Amino acid sequence: MDSRIGLFCDVFPPIMDGVAVCVQNYAYWMQKKTGNVTLVTPHKNNAHYKDYPYDILDWMSVPVIGREPYVTGIPQIDPVFQYKLLQRKFKIVHAHSPFSTGVLAMQVAKLSGVPFVATFHSKFKDDFKKEVHSDFIVNQMIKVVVDFFNKADEVWVPQESVKEVIREYGYKGPLEVVENGTDLVADYPESYFQDARASLGVKPEEFVLLFVGQHIWQKNTRLVIDALERLKDVPYRMFFVGTGYAAEEMRQLVHEKGLDSKVTFVGVITEREKIVKYYAAADLFLFPSLYDNAPLVVKEAAALHTPAIMVEGSTAATIIRDGENGFLSAGSLESFSDKVRSLIANRETVRKVGLAASRTIARSWEDVVDEVLDRYAALIARKSR
Repeated sequence: MDSRIGLFCDVFPPIMDGVAVCVQNYAYWMQKKTGNVTLVTPHKNNAHYKDYPYDILDWMSVPVIGREPYVTGIPQIDPVFQYKLLQRKFKIVHAHSPFSTGVLAMQVAKLSGVPFVATFHSKFKDDFKKEVHSDFIVNQMIKVVVDFFNKADEVWVPQESVKEVIREYGYKGPLEVVENGTDLVADYPESYFQDARASLGVKPEEFVLLFVGQHIWQKNTRLVIDALERLKDVPYRMFFVGTGYAAEEMRQLVHEKGLDSKVTFVGVITEREKIVKYYAAADLFLFPSLYDNAPLVVKEAAALHTPAIMVEGSTAATIIRDGENGFLSAGSLESFSDKVRSLIANRETVRKVGLAASRTIARSWEDVVDEVLDRYAALIARKSR
């Protein structure tokens, strides 16, 4: 296929979340396989875009109030950026957000007469509700989001269960399931896992629990901390990796519960080789989020043989078969903490389930991108008829 691909996203490193990791891997593998990929994103402070093996075109931005470190803005008023953008002759445009950069992608596709793909990654309504305390305004905002997806040639979701979410928002058009992958798929020797635990100062008898993701209350992080309090008598270590608006409140809550000696807040890790150590050192990944659609972090943990415990019935948990490739719990504090306690007492079961998770949940990004490129080629051919 013609390799002039435009990837448009609001989030990109040094900001790290699932969408950023997804787009980063799309760009890396597409550039490797086809060349001439351009990634379009708002500028982030301390970003070094020249270090990447593909072209990054960034535009002036401002912080999103109350959602640090996220940024936004109006790319159409950045003249230097606009000039550079007009030099690109895209054959296909793919938006990973319905907001400022996504709207720009839609406009570029329409102006150029090329296919426009949009991926529905997140539960935007939950974010809106946190910031806007009016159901009427939230519903109007969701209508704008749905209108954006209605204008795409194809709308993709990262797993089957996510279809229900966008349908609830009011989208009635066709949907394609295109899974996310992980860049951590590899054959890891047993010594790697032992070395990872040693590097983090974990004692042999300690059961390692892990959370990776935005430190926000929507991800049910309060349930995790409350459950940790109920497990004080158990020899465990808990690591929180990431940041978000609730990070300081989470630290304070841990301190108030007397958990400082058991819980470590690591902060944001942008170097993949460092975050792999935490996945490898962990025994169990705690992810009771009701907010996520198809969290990449669960697949990343699985790649390192670390199974996740998730809330039964949540959108994200549909890839989990309880006791086979992960664990499910009811959403109550008692149920969740009791389940974690029983798993800590059954390390061998957790180990076997973790191995199964690595075989059934983790798929390489290279494999995913091969599928994506085939889909792009079909869309380009269909559009040119």
